[in-house]
Amino acid sequence: MLERYKYIFNIALEAVFLNKFRSVLTSLGIIFGVAAVITMMAIGNGAKKVILDQMKLVGVNNILIAPKSDKQNNSTTKSGDQGTQSNDQKEEKNKGKFSPGLSLKDAEAIKTIIPTVSRVSPEVIYETDIVKDGIKKNAKTAGVTPEFFHVFALELQEGQMFNDEQLKEGKPVCIIGPVIKSKFFPAENAVGKDIKCGPIWLRVIGVLKKREISQSSIDNLGVSDYNNTIYAPIQTMLRRFKDRSLITEASLRGNQGQGDEDSYMATPAIETENTRDQIDKIVVQVKESTQIGPTVEVLKKMMLRRHAGVDDFEIIVPELLLKQEQRAKDVFNIVLGAIASISLLVGGIGIMNIMLASVMERIKEIGIRQAIGATKRDIVLQFLMEATLLSLSGGLIGIILGLALSKIIMELTDILTIVSPLSVIISFGVSASVGIIFGYMPSQRAARQDPVESLRHE
Repeated sequence: MLERYKYIFNIALEAVFLNKFRSVLTSLGIIFGVAAVITMMAIGNGAKKVILDQMKLVGVNNILIAPKSDKQNNSTTKSGDQGTQSNDQKEEKNKGKFSPGLSLKDAEAIKTIIPTVSRVSPEVIYETDIVKDGIKKNAKTAGVTPEFFHVFALELQEGQMFNDEQLKEGKPVCIIGPVIKSKFFPAENAVGKDIKCGPIWLRVIGVLKKREISQSSIDNLGVSDYNNTIYAPIQTMLRRFKDRSLITEASLRGNQGQGDEDSYMATPAIETENTRDQIDKIVVQVKESTQIGPTVEVLKKMMLRRHAGVDDFEIIVPELLLKQEQRAKDVFNIVLGAIASISLLVGGIGIMNIMLASVMERIKEIGIRQAIGATKRDIVLQFLMEATLLSLSGGLIGIILGLALSKIIMELTDILTIVSPLSVIISFGVSASVGIIFGYMPSQRAARQDPVESLRHE
């Protein structure tokens, strides 16, 4: 029995190789279909990984509170008279009211009052000149609390975290990112050394572990470049650099510190026309993701009350934005996958058409085989094997092409592509199924040929 199947397989293989050009054309639909499915799934997997990595960067269950600039506060809607009237009403409502802006007291109140909040991380960020041993570089210096490192899952490579005394008294200490260490302490232990940020010397007490982060994530999500930032206690920043909530002669003149020492110290990294905000943002981490919605509503009401009803802040939920982006990309990938799958269907139809034409061309051959003892089963198996060989060979070439396309797309467009073994198995399995399904009808037609009529066929 095994010899019989081997003999039928050899006949099918010979038939495929006798018509090489036609076989290649028949397999093209399968080749491009499999390659398209693998490439589309690779792009989808890459997009999913990017989104998950971005979620890790913005932290889990985080809510961001940031001050609005004057442009945002005074912006007018151009959607019609109703929008203009709404803006006028807001301006009239806010007229004569004073808001102290975003401050440390807001962060303290949020942590104390709202029970669904697990951590609160206020931040003040400045662009500063970093100097050590004649090396001068520009980098961000951020004032944070230890909560910041927990919220964003940042770990120390060496050294220690800020202690209570350093936090309360605003001691001149800092924790640096790995890029800062490589620039200023390339061949020495950074812990215990001093580094100058603007006119202030800070002592390094810790170095962070490296965190992979893309420039697009920094630009689009507003996250810090953790690797290239110096972190000091927030009280150190407010006392030794600048506290924008304090009223000074320069601020009353509207000079924003021009010509005074503050302008040399540091420049706010988050540019807003409104400079009364003491801090640049507050990151609020809730205990459960299901509590994000209710917490946002409470935060809006609470912040409006604390800011005298002035809507000078915005609340952003990065995780929800990323999930919406993920859903949009999932829909896009499903559409692309469906289009790619149609190519497999078209390829299967092509195989069926060619095999039907092959049956018509080889009627006399079929009659001769039946005359010398071939059964209907043998005829069915012969043509079914031919169709399966075409689809399997097309599937194998399509897998190679799909892997190559995924690599080329990643190299040329910087779009992350991840080829999963599952996509390869599915594509190859579908290509094999297509050959069997669409090859069955032609093989049945060949087996139903009358031997006598077949022998007479010219």
